Amino acid sequence: MAYTQINPATGKKFRLISAPVVKKDAKALVTGKPVYTDDLAPKDCLIVKVLRSPYAHALIEEIDCKVASRVPGIECILTWKDVPQKRFTMAGQTYPEPSPYDRLILDQRVRFVGDAVAIIAGETEAAVDHAMRLIKVKYQVLEPVLDMHDSKDGKILVHPEDNWKALCNVGADNKRNLCASGGETHGDLEAAFAGCSHIVEKTYHTKANQQAMMETFRAFTYMDVYGRLNVVASTQVPFHVRRILAHALDVSKSRIRGIKPRIGGGFGAKQTVVAEVYPAIVTMKTGKPAKIIYSRYESQIASSPRHEMEVKVKLGCDDNGILQAMDVYTLSNTGAFGEHGPTTVGLSGHKSIPLYGKAEAFRFVSDVVYTNVMSAGAYRGYGATQGLFAVESAVNELADKLHMDPFEIRFKNIVKEGDVMPAYYGQVNTSCALDRCLAKVKEMIKWDEKYPMRKISDTKARFVGMGMAMQGSGISGVDVGSATLKLNDEGVYTMNIGAADMGTGCDTILAQIAA
Repeated sequence: MAYTQINPATGKKFRLISAPVVKKDAKALVTGKPVYTDDLAPKDCLIVKVLRSPYAHALIEEIDCKVASRVPGIECILTWKDVPQKRFTMAGQTYPEPSPYDRLILDQRVRFVGDAVAIIAGETEAAVDHAMRLIKVKYQVLEPVLDMHDSKDGKILVHPEDNWKALCNVGADNKRNLCASGGETHGDLEAAFAGCSHIVEKTYHTKANQQAMMETFRAFTYMDVYGRLNVVASTQVPFHVRRILAHALDVSKSRIRGIKPRIGGGFGAKQTVVAEVYPAIVTMKTGKPAKIIYSRYESQIASSPRHEMEVKVKLGCDDNGILQAMDVYTLSNTGAFGEHGPTTVGLSGHKSIPLYGKAEAFRFVSDVVYTNVMSAGAYRGYGATQGLFAVESAVNELADKLHMDPFEIRFKNIVKEGDVMPAYYGQVNTSCALDRCLAKVKEMIKWDEKYPMRKISDTKARFVGMGMAMQGSGISGVDVGSATLKLNDEGVYTMNIGAADMGTGCDTILAQIAA
């Protein structure tokens, strides 16, 4: 039901503000109009596929593509000898990227089961599949490091190469298998713990989670009349795609244009440039349009899951339940490559510790290690989820030790608006309604009637629990956003924005805001 609002200054009615409006692309989506990446690809695109490693860690000694290249319809087969040897990161992050430059388009060393070995491009999918089966690869199989606990300073190096580099000081060291490491403290932690009457110390483990958006990873590329490489991709980060591919292909950014059509789901995985580089190098080599469509299987075994993390939490409080000390150590498994490794691990502490404003002292230490498994990346919550699960679980265990209601221990300790947050870069909390939020949740769930459990029958009981979270968008002090409004000759405005609508409706909502 539509409704209007009166502007008190003019007495006129708003048509778009505070009114439900139909999403701009709703009709196109429900009627099946061509709006997604593969819908828009030229019919004469070369079909691109990737031959993948069957080994977790190996060196490619020989690749014989002679027979495969003679398959009718095959345009080209590329190996590590045919692509630029300039390292880059696939992480869609503001320059200078915190994630190390540790990838090549194709590498002689493969680092996980599913790593790229060769790129095959042909006129039909059948021809490409046939050629892929005819490629002969001789591997020198190496011992992998599969457990993140064995990685740091271990005998097996995932990235022994000399041209590996980190652009930012995030504690990265490839000769120690470290994608990132760091630590920060505030106050006298030992003294604070010594004054605590109750201490909880626990270790929590979260596994890697894979995401399964309805539209798998995909992109198509072509050269335009200006000699630019146009990259049309299902991506959350079209501007980052441009810079990342410029690094990977060793060309100027001015020669690349990124285009984002409607995305069939992202969840964070499409903040990594998973697939775009493969058709891009084919188009650069052949001059012909090319496209890659990941199968569901490929999307599961060679993309961008959530980081596996182990979080050790030590909390101490006084007899009244006031937290005095918090100590968090996070070990994060970035897998074969370091996409988003340094930044996700930061959120595991920076979005969990600052929730509690009463602590006199805290310490947050982290290590992000390479292993020979599929590389991780961004996924809904971006590292905060792992740290919040651990810290909130520990707070609940501390409350249990004190025989205190979990809501009560939080009410006593939560950060308030106006508080300085030492564990969040020393920033002031300028906007926060956490205290009111907690009170409202407790009321709505009828906590006092249900906590800790209600017996339903002799065999069934219902329990209630609670946890808090804080989250934001972007990297503080680094990422920026902008919008440009232009008045046209008919009195209509054009708005240019860099946001990527992933089904969230931002194309419509930002137009409402502009209106």
